Amino acid sequence: MSSDTTDDAARERLIDMAAEFYDQFADGEIPNMELPTRSKSNIVFDEDADVWVYGDRTSTRSANSASGARKLLKAIYTIDFLAQQLEEDRSSTLRELYYLSESWDEEAAQFNGQSESDKLVEDLEIVSGVKREDFHMRPEESGAKVMGPLRLREQTNRGDREIHCQDDVGQGGYQIPNNPDTIEFLDHDVDFVLCVETGGMRDRLVENGFDDDYNALVVHLGGQPARATRRLTKRLHDELDLPVTVFTDGDPWSYRIFGSVSYGSIKSAHLSEYLATPEAQFIGIRPADIVEYDLPTDPLSDSDVNALESELEDPRFQSEFWTEQIELQLDIGKKAEQQALASRGLDFVTDTYLPERLTEMGVLD
Repeated sequence: MSSDTTDDAARERLIDMAAEFYDQFADGEIPNMELPTRSKSNIVFDEDADVWVYGDRTSTRSANSASGARKLLKAIYTIDFLAQQLEEDRSSTLRELYYLSESWDEEAAQFNGQSESDKLVEDLEIVSGVKREDFHMRPEESGAKVMGPLRLREQTNRGDREIHCQDDVGQGGYQIPNNPDTIEFLDHDVDFVLCVETGGMRDRLVENGFDDDYNALVVHLGGQPARATRRLTKRLHDELDLPVTVFTDGDPWSYRIFGSVSYGSIKSAHLSEYLATPEAQFIGIRPADIVEYDLPTDPLSDSDVNALESELEDPRFQSEFWTEQIELQLDIGKKAEQQALASRGLDFVTDTYLPERLTEMGVLD
């Protein structure tokens, strides 16, 4: 999927999709749209790209039923809206699209909820090969920010601006734009990227001057990372040749955060080559750390146990390291947060834990 699709090219592809429906009508065929089956069972490993992508299994949206016809009707109305938006050089949010549909003259084309409109936009991405960002569609702000010795130029609707991600920002850092491909990297003194799951730990690292002391670019993931955050992380690795590490809590949901950064997610497997950073390394709280450092813990819930057992079968976690750690966690029945390291002192994470782990991993000399 291209990262530099022009507005004209994106609009042309949308119109081509609508024309395909028309041609099906003209040929006496029932209009349909074929999509890859979006499930874990249809995720395969692309050895060339080193990421997980959709396999060969497909499903068909067809107008041969009332339900299928309504789905295609919604697709056509959405295509028309997006094409007009591109022609007018406007943009909108996914939330606005959902509410906007309530003004469409055909009631059957209106969405029942935002999850439905979000999924349709993803369908259009897959079929067209064009990213939603190139349709001028954006999510609500994720709030993800970066802090570190990086100077960049960002294109905005009020002109370009140059920003240093330490000197020109406050303690909060530089907020990642919806489309990170509008950023040009100018220069940097960054040695590695540290993606951090929680805001509390991100604040601790910045307050302790970790970004200064180790020339680290601290990227706040804000939980499950937004596409913009993952895209920026991939660009930092690919274009600046920076090692990427992911620092999370020690629970199954946090392991999936790492998986989405490094291998991609089921929901956006069609964008794995654009978003995923296969070289990313996990530096989060390991079950082995819980034992070694005697960290404060919480017991695993039933859903935690189910998630861990699922991850033992998840293609993204098929390695000796992950098998060993997940089985250990199931054995001890405990999980721990990043902030649990504070039980060893507020400076332990920046003075001891991270430097030792980064040295073991070969990121620090």
